[in-house]
Amino acid sequence: MKIAVAGTGYVGLVTGVCLASKGHQVTCVDIDEKKVEIMRQGIAPIYEVGLEELMRDSMNCLTFTTDYQMAYKDAEVIFIGVGTPEKKDGSANLTYVYAVAKQIAETVEQDCVVVVKSTVPIGTNDKVEAYIQNCLKHDVKVTVASNPEFLAQGTAVQDTLHAARIVIGVETPEAGEILQKVYADFDAPKLVTNRRSAEMIKYASNDFLALKISYINEIANLCEIVGADVEDVAKGMGYDSRIGDKFLKSGIGYGGSCFPKDTKALSWLASFNDNEIKTIKAAIEVNESQKFKLIKKTKKYYDDLEGLTVAVLGLTFKPGTDDLREAPSLVNIPLLLEDGAKVKAWDPVGVENFKKKVPDEITYCDSIEQTIQDADLCLIFTEWEDVTQFDILLYKELMNKPIVIDGRNCYRVSDFDGTGIIYDSIGRRCAK
Repeated sequence: MKIAVAGTGYVGLVTGVCLASKGHQVTCVDIDEKKVEIMRQGIAPIYEVGLEELMRDSMNCLTFTTDYQMAYKDAEVIFIGVGTPEKKDGSANLTYVYAVAKQIAETVEQDCVVVVKSTVPIGTNDKVEAYIQNCLKHDVKVTVASNPEFLAQGTAVQDTLHAARIVIGVETPEAGEILQKVYADFDAPKLVTNRRSAEMIKYASNDFLALKISYINEIANLCEIVGADVEDVAKGMGYDSRIGDKFLKSGIGYGGSCFPKDTKALSWLASFNDNEIKTIKAAIEVNESQKFKLIKKTKKYYDDLEGLTVAVLGLTFKPGTDDLREAPSLVNIPLLLEDGAKVKAWDPVGVENFKKKVPDEITYCDSIEQTIQDADLCLIFTEWEDVTQFDILLYKELMNKPIVIDGRNCYRVSDFDGTGIIYDSIGRRCAK
């Protein structure tokens, strides 16, 4: 099929590349000419495991352009995959969605289905369809469908090609049939429902996972007080099929482009309609507090950080991505600097993005060894494989004072017993 994808960010580019890999003729549209030129060379502008390789393998079915008129005018299906960042009040900013909708309305010259892939509040697809129909320049039929994404950064390509489910929200059988055709070669359960249910499935799914993370983090905090081990607790819970073992890993909270934004958006939507989802509000509050868990732990070892060297391992919100959105490092490193610490930081892919935010105030290192050299304290924010596989005895050998505070539980506590290294993690006993 002839498909256009509006937006080449995280959602749009992964969607376009994966559809092209199935043989569809896909045109990806972006307003940034430099970004488009890079993609034409087979270079992905974002770091995502397997994306660039699949992109290069699928170039015979991929076109990248800034010319939306060319891309939309005769497309059978147009995916909207632009960002919906949160506003200051927590609601979703739909400016980019409506900007694309306007372009589509002014450009399409044949009947088509517009598919909103972006995460949008319940009822948005209805409004987008009405908006397009009111702005149409040609006598064509445009139907809007909801097809939310369920991608995890770091595994987005696999999550698309081998999806747990494909949700199709439509108001006409014809639109449903077209999307079934789009996804005919995707081996995944396909749920066809109405648009509002599809929109709610996205929010309900993401926010439930955020709930699990905040819940296990609260349990972890209590485990530290009562002497229980949160990993054993989570393992015991996970054997129960009604609970499952996913998203029960304690740490310093969730980040990224989805959970923070989607929990706030659903909470805002409920409040706007004189309702309240108390569990979601609690998850948001717990997560915000959990981000500062490591900073609080430093007070056990130093009265203040003035003049101390602090090593930071990991800047991105999770491994496998260069995304810094809502990463704990963004709020913690400024606090370390305010407290007078000298910060040395390492991340295998996130440094360049972080430099744009904190370019001169910290020392960026090329290796873990270089980062921890002569450090008085080491804080772990991201569980990169380089960190989890690191020789822990090097902490003692290279650090001025071997104090490791781990926000991602990268190591077994027992491995530190008798080493002379202080190892303090989340929801577990402290090793010395």
